[in-house]
Amino acid sequence: MKKVDINKGEALYEGKAKIVYATDDPSLVIQHFKDSATAFNAEKVGTISGKGEANAMISRHLFEMLETKGIPTQYVGFQPPTDLITRKLDMLPVEVVVRNVAAGSLSKRIGYPEGKPLKSTLVEFYLKDDDLGDPLLTIDHIRELDLITDSQVEALKKLGLQINDVLLKFFLECGLRLIDYKLEFGVADGQIYLGDEISPDTCRLWDVGTGEKLDKDRFRQDLGGVEEAYREVLKRIESN
Repeated sequence: MKKVDINKGEALYEGKAKIVYATDDPSLVIQHFKDSATAFNAEKVGTISGKGEANAMISRHLFEMLETKGIPTQYVGFQPPTDLITRKLDMLPVEVVVRNVAAGSLSKRIGYPEGKPLKSTLVEFYLKDDDLGDPLLTIDHIRELDLITDSQVEALKKLGLQINDVLLKFFLECGLRLIDYKLEFGVADGQIYLGDEISPDTCRLWDVGTGEKLDKDRFRQDLGGVEEAYREVLKRIESN
C-alpha cells in the first residue's frame, strides 16, 4: 500500500459516490469515497454503511495490482480510510462497459437470460450525461458528437480488454465471477489513464460457488445484506 500525506484543499466536484478535492500539488487531487448510494440514475437513493471505506480500499488494491500489469492508472497513494490521492485527469466524456456475462441492461436489450455467458467479451460505450440517462453509443454517435477521436476509441477498447484479462483471473482467484463492469478514463499530459474507481459499485461480482450477488445489485434489487456483501468482497481481495 502506498500511503501518501498531502494537504486537502477546496472541494472541486461532488458526485453520487465521491467528492474530489484540490491539493497543494496542482497535478494531484484527493478522491473521498462516500457512503451514499444511488441507482437508476439517482431515482433510488440511500446509504450503505462503510461503503466509502470498502470501495476506497478495494479500488486502491485493484489500481495497485493493475499498475503491476502495465495498466496506467490515476492512482498515486492512499489516505486511510476513505481517500485516494490520484492524478488530476481531464476525464473523457464516455464510459466504457465491459461485459463477460449477460446481466442488467444487456439482458433486457438483447433478450438473453441473466447469467448467460457471452460468446466473446463485449466492449460498449456510453455517453456520460445524467440528464440523458447515460445512453449507449455507437461509433458513429461518438463521431457525430465529437466526443473522442477514433484512435482514442481504439485505445479505450484495447485497454478495456487488457484490464478484463487481468481482472477475470484475479477475481476468479478470489472466488468471484466478474460479470460486467464500468470503466472511466482520463488524460494527463497526453497519456490516457484509468480513472474513477473499480468496486462493487461499478462491477457485477457473483460468488463462483453459489451465484450470490456481492455488488450494488443488492441495493438496486432490495436483496438486503448490502454492507455485508461489500465487506466480503474487500475481505477476499485483501486475502488473495
